[in-house]
Amino acid sequence: MKDFAKILERPIITEKGTMLRQNSNQLVFAVHRDANKIEIKQAIEELFNVHVEDVKTIVVKGKKKRWGMHQYKRSTWKKAVVKLKAGESIEFYEGV
Repeated sequence: MKDFAKILERPIITEKGTMLRQNSNQLVFAVHRDANKIEIKQAIEELFNVHVEDVKTIVVKGKKKRWGMHQYKRSTWKKAVVKLKAGESIEFYEGV
């Protein structure tokens, strides 16, 4: 999987993610389930012109939900926490 635009699906902007960004220069992204840490690192470095120190990945299991009598399951997805080198940042995160 070498298409970097497909590896990174979207940024995840939450309260915990904002604290990670401010305190330890880490960013959170939803990524493709088949992407590994090396591909995630290459995609972020290529798309945003930054240097990545570390990548941690988490597979978030889909939750079982109900709507009236009907049950369904949300999709399982993958999350990546990316640590950037000191002094570097990604601009679209700065205004949030």
